Amino acid sequence: MNGLVSSAESPDLQVELKLMDSRLHRFFVPPEWLHGQRALLEGQVARQMSRVLRMACGDRVILLDNTGSEYLAELDTFHGDRIEGRIVSSTTGLGEPQTTVTLCQSLLKGDKMDWVLQKGTELGASAFVPVISQRAVRRSGKGEQQMARWRRIITEAAEQSGRSILPQICPPITLREALDRCPEGSTLMPYEEERETSLREALKSARHQLGPLSFFIGPEGGWDSAEVSLARSHGVKVVSLGQRILRAETAAIAAKGH
Repeated sequence: MNGLVSSAESPDLQVELKLMDSRLHRFFVPPEWLHGQRALLEGQVARQMSRVLRMACGDRVILLDNTGSEYLAELDTFHGDRIEGRIVSSTTGLGEPQTTVTLCQSLLKGDKMDWVLQKGTELGASAFVPVISQRAVRRSGKGEQQMARWRRIITEAAEQSGRSILPQICPPITLREALDRCPEGSTLMPYEEERETSLREALKSARHQLGPLSFFIGPEGGWDSAEVSLARSHGVKVVSLGQRILRAETAAIAAKGH
Protein backbone atom coordinates (compact mmCIF):
# COMPACT_ATOMS: atom_id res chain seq x y z
CA MET A 1 0.00 0.00 0.00
CA ASN A 2 1.83 3.07 -1.26
CA GLY A 3 2.55 5.90 1.12
CA LEU A 4 2.29 3.83 4.30
CA VAL A 5 4.99 3.45 6.91
CA SER A 6 5.91 -0.23 7.08
CA SER A 7 7.70 -2.12 9.85
CA ALA A 8 10.42 -3.12 7.38
CA GLU A 9 11.28 0.55 6.90
CA SER A 10 11.37 1.39 10.61
CA PRO A 11 12.20 -1.31 13.21
CA ASP A 12 11.73 1.14 16.08
CA LEU A 13 8.26 1.97 14.79
CA GLN A 14 7.40 -1.75 14.72
CA VAL A 15 8.11 -2.04 18.47
CA GLU A 16 6.12 1.09 19.17
CA LEU A 17 3.17 -0.12 17.10
CA LYS A 18 3.14 -3.53 18.79
CA LEU A 19 2.98 -1.93 22.24
CA MET A 20 0.15 0.27 21.08
CA ASP A 21 -1.62 -2.57 19.25
CA SER A 22 -2.19 -4.47 22.49
CA ARG A 23 -4.51 -1.68 23.65
CA LEU A 24 -6.44 -1.29 20.40
CA HIS A 25 -9.51 -3.14 19.16
CA ARG A 26 -8.84 -5.53 16.28
CA PHE A 27 -11.22 -6.34 13.42
CA PHE A 28 -11.01 -8.79 10.53
CA VAL A 29 -12.37 -7.12 7.40
CA PRO A 30 -12.67 -8.08 3.71
CA PRO A 31 -9.55 -7.00 1.74
CA GLU A 32 -11.72 -4.92 -0.60
CA TRP A 33 -12.57 -2.60 2.30
CA LEU A 34 -8.99 -1.32 2.20
CA HIS A 35 -8.35 1.12 -0.67
CA GLY A 36 -4.87 2.63 -0.81
CA GLN A 37 -4.66 4.81 2.29
CA ARG A 38 -8.39 4.64 3.01
CA ALA A 39 -10.54 2.10 4.85
CA LEU A 40 -14.29 1.84 4.20
CA LEU A 41 -16.08 -0.11 6.95
CA GLU A 42 -19.66 -1.34 6.80
CA GLY A 43 -22.12 -3.83 8.26
CA GLN A 44 -21.59 -5.53 11.60
CA VAL A 45 -18.05 -4.18 12.00
CA ALA A 46 -19.22 -0.57 11.63
CA ARG A 47 -22.20 -1.14 13.95
CA GLN A 48 -19.97 -2.66 16.62
CA MET A 49 -17.58 0.29 16.42
CA SER A 50 -20.25 2.98 16.56
CA ARG A 51 -23.05 1.46 18.66
CA VAL A 52 -21.33 -1.00 20.98
CA LEU A 53 -17.86 0.48 21.46
CA ARG A 54 -19.05 4.09 21.00
CA MET A 55 -16.03 4.99 18.91
CA ALA A 56 -15.63 8.49 17.50
CA CYS A 57 -13.50 10.45 15.05
CA GLY A 58 -9.84 10.19 15.99
CA ASP A 59 -10.10 6.71 17.53
CA ARG A 60 -7.67 4.13 16.17
CA VAL A 61 -8.18 0.44 15.42
CA ILE A 62 -6.23 -2.45 13.92
CA LEU A 63 -7.68 -3.83 10.69
CA LEU A 64 -6.81 -7.34 9.51
CA ASP A 65 -7.34 -8.56 5.94
CA ASN A 66 -6.54 -12.23 6.69
CA THR A 67 -3.24 -12.14 4.78
CA GLY A 68 -0.96 -11.81 7.81
CA SER A 69 -0.74 -8.02 7.57
CA GLU A 70 -2.06 -5.57 10.14
CA TYR A 71 -3.17 -2.02 9.36
CA LEU A 72 -3.36 0.81 11.88
CA ALA A 73 -6.36 2.98 10.92
CA GLU A 74 -7.63 6.26 12.33
CA LEU A 75 -11.39 6.73 12.04
CA ASP A 76 -12.42 10.10 10.61
CA THR A 77 -15.93 9.85 9.11
CA PHE A 78 -19.14 8.38 10.57
CA HIS A 79 -22.39 8.22 8.61
CA GLY A 80 -25.02 5.62 9.52
CA ASP A 81 -23.72 2.07 9.28
CA ARG A 82 -20.68 3.21 7.33
CA ILE A 83 -17.37 4.40 8.75
CA GLU A 84 -14.32 5.67 6.92
CA GLY A 85 -10.77 5.96 8.17
CA ARG A 86 -7.22 6.75 7.19
CA ILE A 87 -4.69 3.92 7.15
CA VAL A 88 -1.72 5.25 9.09
CA SER A 89 0.72 2.35 8.81
CA SER A 90 1.03 -1.36 8.10
CA THR A 91 3.08 -4.14 9.64
CA THR A 92 3.37 -7.92 9.59
CA GLY A 93 1.42 -9.71 12.30
CA LEU A 94 3.41 -11.61 14.90
CA GLY A 95 0.65 -13.79 16.34
CA GLU A 96 0.90 -16.73 13.95
CA PRO A 97 2.67 -19.99 14.95
CA GLN A 98 5.59 -21.35 12.95
CA THR A 99 4.11 -24.85 12.79
CA THR A 100 0.86 -25.49 10.93
CA VAL A 101 -1.50 -27.46 13.17
CA THR A 102 -4.82 -28.94 12.04
CA LEU A 103 -7.24 -30.04 14.77
CA CYS A 104 -9.62 -32.78 13.60
CA GLN A 105 -12.19 -32.75 16.38
CA SER A 106 -15.00 -35.26 16.63
CA LEU A 107 -18.34 -33.48 17.13
CA LEU A 108 -19.13 -32.77 20.79
CA LYS A 109 -22.32 -32.17 22.74
CA GLY A 110 -23.75 -28.76 23.60
CA ASP A 111 -21.32 -25.84 23.57
CA LYS A 112 -18.20 -27.98 24.06
CA MET A 113 -17.35 -27.69 20.35
CA ASP A 114 -17.55 -23.90 20.63
CA TRP A 115 -15.08 -24.01 23.52
CA VAL A 116 -12.61 -26.15 21.54
CA LEU A 117 -12.77 -23.76 18.58
CA GLN A 118 -12.22 -20.73 20.80
CA LYS A 119 -9.31 -22.12 22.79
CA GLY A 120 -7.78 -23.87 19.78
CA THR A 121 -7.75 -20.55 17.92
CA GLU A 122 -6.15 -18.79 20.87
CA LEU A 123 -3.45 -21.48 21.02
CA GLY A 124 -2.61 -21.14 17.33
CA ALA A 125 -4.48 -23.85 15.43
CA SER A 126 -4.35 -23.22 11.67
CA ALA A 127 -7.41 -25.28 10.73
CA PHE A 128 -10.30 -27.18 12.26
CA VAL A 129 -11.96 -30.26 10.78
CA PRO A 130 -15.20 -31.30 12.55
CA VAL A 131 -15.39 -35.09 12.36
CA ILE A 132 -18.49 -37.29 12.34
CA SER A 133 -17.35 -40.31 14.34
CA GLN A 134 -19.09 -43.47 15.50
CA ARG A 135 -19.85 -42.18 19.02
CA ALA A 136 -20.35 -38.52 18.17
CA VAL A 137 -23.74 -36.84 18.61
CA ARG A 138 -24.97 -35.99 15.13
CA ARG A 139 -26.89 -32.76 14.71
CA SER A 140 -29.41 -32.18 11.92
CA GLY A 141 -30.89 -29.08 10.32
CA LYS A 142 -28.21 -26.68 11.53
CA GLY A 143 -25.71 -26.71 8.67
CA GLU A 144 -25.36 -23.07 7.58
CA GLN A 145 -26.40 -21.68 10.95
CA GLN A 146 -23.85 -23.84 12.71
CA MET A 147 -21.05 -22.93 10.32
CA ALA A 148 -21.81 -19.20 10.72
CA ARG A 149 -21.67 -19.58 14.49
CA TRP A 150 -18.36 -21.44 14.36
CA ARG A 151 -16.81 -18.84 12.03
CA ARG A 152 -17.95 -16.07 14.36
CA ILE A 153 -16.38 -17.81 17.38
CA ILE A 154 -13.10 -18.30 15.51
CA THR A 155 -13.05 -14.68 14.31
CA GLU A 156 -13.68 -13.24 17.78
CA ALA A 157 -11.05 -15.51 19.33
CA ALA A 158 -8.50 -14.58 16.65
CA GLU A 159 -9.13 -10.86 17.15
CA GLN A 160 -8.88 -11.16 20.93
CA SER A 161 -5.69 -13.25 20.90
CA GLY A 162 -3.74 -11.05 18.48
CA ARG A 163 -3.77 -13.31 15.44
CA SER A 164 -3.62 -11.92 11.91
CA ILE A 165 -4.83 -14.97 9.95
CA LEU A 166 -8.12 -16.77 10.59
CA PRO A 167 -8.02 -20.54 11.07
CA GLN A 168 -9.93 -22.42 8.40
CA ILE A 169 -12.92 -24.61 9.22
CA CYS A 170 -14.89 -26.95 6.97
CA PRO A 171 -18.37 -28.50 7.39
CA PRO A 172 -18.45 -31.77 9.35
CA ILE A 173 -17.11 -34.77 7.42
CA THR A 174 -16.64 -38.46 8.17
CA LEU A 175 -13.50 -39.82 9.76
CA ARG A 176 -12.47 -41.52 6.52
CA GLU A 177 -12.89 -38.24 4.59
CA ALA A 178 -10.88 -36.38 7.21
CA LEU A 179 -8.07 -38.95 7.05
CA ASP A 180 -8.00 -38.67 3.26
CA ARG A 181 -7.77 -34.87 3.46
CA CYS A 182 -4.96 -34.68 6.01
CA PRO A 183 -2.01 -32.62 4.76
CA GLU A 184 1.36 -34.29 4.33
CA GLY A 185 3.12 -34.40 7.66
CA SER A 186 2.72 -36.00 11.08
CA THR A 187 -0.77 -37.08 12.12
CA LEU A 188 -1.46 -38.11 15.72
CA MET A 189 -4.49 -39.65 17.40
CA PRO A 190 -4.71 -39.69 21.21
CA TYR A 191 -6.40 -42.92 22.36
CA GLU A 192 -7.08 -43.94 25.95
CA GLU A 193 -6.11 -47.58 25.36
CA GLU A 194 -2.70 -46.78 23.87
CA ARG A 195 0.08 -47.75 26.29
CA GLU A 196 3.34 -47.70 24.32
CA THR A 197 3.78 -44.30 22.65
CA SER A 198 3.24 -41.04 24.53
CA LEU A 199 2.24 -37.79 22.86
CA ARG A 200 5.48 -36.19 24.03
CA GLU A 201 7.60 -38.90 22.38
CA ALA A 202 5.61 -38.66 19.14
CA LEU A 203 5.95 -34.88 19.06
CA LYS A 204 9.72 -35.08 19.52
CA SER A 205 9.90 -37.27 16.44
CA ALA A 206 7.46 -35.07 14.49
CA ARG A 207 9.39 -31.87 15.18
CA HIS A 208 12.45 -33.31 13.45
CA GLN A 209 10.38 -33.52 10.25
CA LEU A 210 9.55 -29.78 10.39
CA GLY A 211 6.22 -30.38 8.64
CA PRO A 212 2.58 -29.70 9.50
CA LEU A 213 0.89 -31.50 12.38
CA SER A 214 -2.63 -32.93 12.55
CA PHE A 215 -4.42 -34.14 15.68
CA PHE A 216 -7.49 -36.41 15.70
CA ILE A 217 -9.44 -35.95 18.94
CA GLY A 218 -12.33 -38.31 19.74
CA PRO A 219 -15.84 -37.64 21.11
CA GLU A 220 -17.04 -37.95 24.70
CA GLY A 221 -17.25 -41.75 24.39
CA GLY A 222 -13.81 -42.04 22.81
CA TRP A 223 -12.76 -43.57 19.52
CA ASP A 224 -14.18 -46.93 18.48
CA SER A 225 -11.48 -49.59 18.03
CA ALA A 226 -12.40 -49.93 14.33
CA GLU A 227 -11.83 -46.18 13.90
CA VAL A 228 -8.40 -46.48 15.48
CA SER A 229 -7.56 -49.33 13.11
CA LEU A 230 -8.71 -47.19 10.17
CA ALA A 231 -6.48 -44.35 11.34
CA ARG A 232 -3.47 -46.65 11.67
CA SER A 233 -4.06 -47.89 8.10
CA HIS A 234 -3.76 -44.25 6.98
CA GLY A 235 -0.39 -43.88 8.70
CA VAL A 236 -1.68 -42.13 11.81
CA LYS A 237 0.45 -42.43 14.95
CA VAL A 238 -1.78 -43.47 17.87
CA VAL A 239 -0.56 -41.95 21.16
CA SER A 240 -1.34 -41.71 24.85
CA LEU A 241 -1.99 -38.46 26.73
CA GLY A 242 -0.94 -40.04 30.03
CA GLN A 243 -2.41 -42.02 32.89
CA ARG A 244 -5.54 -39.90 33.34
CA ILE A 245 -8.64 -40.07 31.14
CA LEU A 246 -9.33 -36.56 29.81
CA ARG A 247 -12.62 -35.12 28.67
CA ALA A 248 -12.84 -34.78 24.89
CA GLU A 249 -12.61 -30.98 24.94
CA THR A 250 -9.72 -31.11 27.43
CA ALA A 251 -7.84 -33.63 25.27
CA ALA A 252 -8.01 -31.25 22.32
CA ILE A 253 -6.41 -28.43 24.29
CA ALA A 254 -3.88 -30.74 25.96
CA ALA A 255 -2.74 -32.00 22.56
CA LYS A 256 -2.52 -28.50 21.08
CA GLY A 257 -0.74 -27.16 24.16
CA HIS A 258 2.14 -29.60 23.69
